[in-house]
Parts: sequence; C-alpha cells; structure tokens
Amino acid sequence: MSSTESTTAWPGESAWEPKLVALDIDGTLLRWVEDRGTPSEALSDKVRDAVRRAYEAGAHVVLSSGRSAHSMTGIADLLGIPEEAAERLWIVASNGAVVLRYPPVDVVHEETFDARPALEKILERRPNVLVAVENRGLGYRFNRPFPEGELDGDHLIAPIDEMVAEPVSRVIIRDPDASPEDFIALGRELGLHGIDYVVGYTAWLDLTPVGVSKASGLSYVCDQLDLEPTDVLAIGDGRNDIEMLEWAGRGVAMGNAPEEVQMVADAVTAHVADDGAALELSRWF
Repeated sequence: MSSTESTTAWPGESAWEPKLVALDIDGTLLRWVEDRGTPSEALSDKVRDAVRRAYEAGAHVVLSSGRSAHSMTGIADLLGIPEEAAERLWIVASNGAVVLRYPPVDVVHEETFDARPALEKILERRPNVLVAVENRGLGYRFNRPFPEGELDGDHLIAPIDEMVAEPVSRVIIRDPDASPEDFIALGRELGLHGIDYVVGYTAWLDLTPVGVSKASGLSYVCDQLDLEPTDVLAIGDGRNDIEMLEWAGRGVAMGNAPEEVQMVADAVTAHVADDGAALELSRWF
C-alpha cells in the first residue's frame, strides 16, 4: 500500500489505540554512527520518554529486532523497562526465531532449521564470505572475525561444518566487499528453497526458518496476551521489518527506511536522526 506521512490523519484513528507497541532497535530507536555504519549505544531523551509513556499507559512494549537475545536486554535496561516488580518484558529476537521474557532471560519459544544445504549453495558462489551462528545467550561463533562492532557478546572461531552440524535459529552471511544489491541478486539466483532470507543495509544476509519473521514472533506474543494484529503498532526501518509492518494494525516505517519498506507501511515517520519513533509514539501516548 502507499505510505503516508505520520503527521496526517489515519483512518479509524479516533477509535483506535495500540495495545502492543513493537519496536525495532537499530535505525529505529538507536541512530547509526555515520562514520562506522554501526548503531549508537545511546538513546535520545525524546525516544526514551516516548517509549516510557507508552509503557506507563499500559501498552505492552515489545522489542523486536534481528539482534540476538543477549544484545537486546541492555536496550530494555536503557529504556528502564520493565519497572521493578512489574510483569516481565516480551522480546522478539533473531528476526522472530527466538522469543523471550526478561528479566531474567527466559527463552519461551525458538524456531530452528537445517542451514547446511542453503549455506553450501552460498559458499559455492561466494567461498570467501564471513559466516556466523548465534551462540544463544553468549555471543557468536564465526569462521572469521566480522568488521568491528557488528557482532556483540563473546566470539568464538569455529569451522563452518561444526557451526551448522545441528539445527540453528539463524545464520548470518557477510561480505564487506559486496553491496546489499549483490546479496539481493544472490538470493534470487539461488532460490534458497526451504528457508527465508533478508538482506540488511550492508551486504549482510540473514538466513532463517521458512515462515519465521518478526511478524511470526510477534504473533506468538499476541497469542499469549490474547491480542490481535489489529491491536499492534509496529515501527521499523529495515527490510527485515517488512512482514511486521504489513502484519500490524498500524505499521510505520522510519524516514531512513529503504523505499521498499516505506511502500508497505501505513505511514512514514521522520528519520531516526530526528527521533521519528518518538514522533509516532507521541500520536498515541
């Protein structure tokens, strides 16, 4: 559908209020460090205050990211949620493959798949790519180090065969010398049957089980809370947010999102550098 500016009226707005707010992290809550292409570690006061208002109004705030579980809990801490003695937070990690409660970290749902066939196809075309698999709760195993700042947690170098010997929730493919367009073309050429994939802002390819996305992870959360997709306000900026924005009752793309992401959204808010997430949340809370 065509997207509209978030400052304009929205059909049904007067009668609707979000019961669940699904928030991407990098490029939505956190700005990018321009000279490094990595996310900032700081939240702006406007964004933090807007998320807090939603939380204090009684909305379920759900962080929904391609990040691994262990790298998302710190963002919840920066936001100051959940409050002490309050209900534990829901978090959708690894592009929907992992759903957890926090604090403490308690993984309540995980989707895994056999990544070997797809990975073999990719390595035939691009034998020098970097490959990483999440070592859940700790960090990552990879065949060679990724560019500085791209993977957090503990790092362990391991043979690729060993990394995918058992089913995994996600595989990351990275080529610092390629472009996102190269990886989009690669995915189309290979077909990659039996899995889903999403290309990031850089030449970064996430492989996940078929049907798994942020939308599927959020759907699991909604089922537990007895909510419907129509109750959800979702805000994101990446290609891995497309399913989530289409699925939610109101899906809002950031002004810094690629065109294909903005095109599927119900509205487009301001750039992350201009606190677009806070602008959208302030409409409702």
